[in-house]
Amino acid sequence: MRKPLSKIGFSSTVLLALLTACGDAEPPPTAATEPSTSIVPSPAQAESEDVAPATEAESAALRERVAEAVAPPREWTAERTRADAGHIAQTLERAALAAAEGRIEQANEGALALYLSVLDTEPGNAEARQGIDLLIASLRQRAGLALMQGRFDDAAHLAEVLEAVVPDDAVVADIRRKAQTGREVDHLLAEGRRLIGAGQQISPRGNNALNVYREALRIDPGNARVEAALSELERHFLDAALNAAQARDWDDADRRLRQASRVLAASPAQQNTAARIVELRHEHAARLLQQADTALLQRDADAAERVLEQLEALGAQTEGIDPLRSRIENVRLYGGRQPGQVFSDRLSSGEPGPDMVVIPAGGFRMGSPRDESGRQGNEGPLHSVRFERGFAAGRSEVTLAQFRAFVRASGYRPTSRSRRGSTVYDENSGSMVERGTATWESDYTGKRADSDALPVIHIAWHDAHAYAQWLASETGQGYRLLSETEFEYLLRAGSQTRYPWGDGEPPHVLGNLTGDGDRSPSQRHWANAFKSYSDGHWGPAPVATFEANAFGLHDLVGNVSEWVDDCWHDSYQRAPTDGSAWINPGCKQRVIRGASWASSPEEVRSAYRIRANPDTTNARVGFRVARTL
Repeated sequence: MRKPLSKIGFSSTVLLALLTACGDAEPPPTAATEPSTSIVPSPAQAESEDVAPATEAESAALRERVAEAVAPPREWTAERTRADAGHIAQTLERAALAAAEGRIEQANEGALALYLSVLDTEPGNAEARQGIDLLIASLRQRAGLALMQGRFDDAAHLAEVLEAVVPDDAVVADIRRKAQTGREVDHLLAEGRRLIGAGQQISPRGNNALNVYREALRIDPGNARVEAALSELERHFLDAALNAAQARDWDDADRRLRQASRVLAASPAQQNTAARIVELRHEHAARLLQQADTALLQRDADAAERVLEQLEALGAQTEGIDPLRSRIENVRLYGGRQPGQVFSDRLSSGEPGPDMVVIPAGGFRMGSPRDESGRQGNEGPLHSVRFERGFAAGRSEVTLAQFRAFVRASGYRPTSRSRRGSTVYDENSGSMVERGTATWESDYTGKRADSDALPVIHIAWHDAHAYAQWLASETGQGYRLLSETEFEYLLRAGSQTRYPWGDGEPPHVLGNLTGDGDRSPSQRHWANAFKSYSDGHWGPAPVATFEANAFGLHDLVGNVSEWVDDCWHDSYQRAPTDGSAWINPGCKQRVIRGASWASSPEEVRSAYRIRANPDTTNARVGFRVARTL
């Protein structure tokens, strides 16, 4: 006589609880607890730009590999023997004990096999039927728990067991499908980690971690572990982008951002990283602009240009590039100043040097045309000159006071003192004569000058050159004499006519010229002078007495003629066309340009030029300085 199942201490509730607890309930590693894979990019990966998605054929091949690697578990079959009618009770007891001990689906002496053997003998046995129903419920719960914990092999095995008992059950079929999907996703995640370890994050096409993860999402859309893996892959490229930006490799940073966008499209993490890289660009741009400012303050346009190249590498929209480019160009052309700007450099004594005017770069035609009235043969050929950079010119001729400061500070002995005398104007004869008492401190008659504002005269080329060198030494700047080309450029001031103002008589008083209305102290007048013109001066006038020309310079038209730096040449054949002085070593004669208070109208022409020995001194000749910017 068999004992009822309840007699050995098992109720259906207790049995179900015991069955549910059977099996391995330890959860597998999750995405959060799986050992992390170190992602080391390969050189090829770093260069990867455009990664096309896998073709359908490549995806199909991947699915085949997954199917081979994740074959369904071996079909479960219970090894059962038909229970003898006389041993039904003992078989039921063995089945209940096996269930209590957790031996549920073992093929031999498992609870399920034993209950089935009873039903094979006695199909209507209620206790066996109830036992099997409880086992089915337990197996379903265990399978569900295995799915929840990601133990997909266990779930697949339990589904096989259940299908052997209830082959057409929809719940069991769903368990089996989910288990198989989970196993395939597990395999793909493992394959993705392997590919990442091999440096195949997003390339080559069809065999990279990104394509594998995308296939996993195709199999199980929305799978949290796959999405976490994609986020980790994206994070790799975002970290690489940020590292590149911190190393100021902006091209690589942009490339890494593009790679991240191929993993996930426009994620918040990408937006945050891109915003941080923009911040780094702006911070670096601000530092570079500061470096450029420092370089430009030091007038180092080349250093600023190198900084500009770095700024341009940051991107065309970096603020400050266009203004910086203009400022660099300004330093190259004008030393950081503006055309027309008036400035003076401090001497070592703290006193200001001569006022200088920034002259704009530009070009003109130098010399005179063949048909110009009064033309001399040494004024040609007419040729084009181009100043690629600006320069500074003295606002007026060097004054007696300025030259005196030089003599006192340097101890220089001017030519008029060492040679004893100069050429002066003799009022009695109305001509120029030599006078041994005349010095650089004399006026045009040889008497001591009565105003420090007068242009210094009785100055040799050597004296003018020495003054310019002293200014350069005092200020640390490139002071020098004007080149002949610079003088004519300044005199013409945009004109190409016979005179700076046009081809005829002066339209109004423009400077200290010979006019038919001028009178000497003894009422002498000029035999050859401009008609209807009187400027009120016989001899040099104080500098800047008359209006400035278009460049802001005074006294280029008249007052005193001026020494320039060039050696004398009989023509402009092979003359420089860049505005530089034409100097030959050891030359014996220099050039004087511009009209004086005693020049005839033909000598006032813009192209007029004369030569003189460099030790010549005269009451009609002075000079002004130039400065390289």
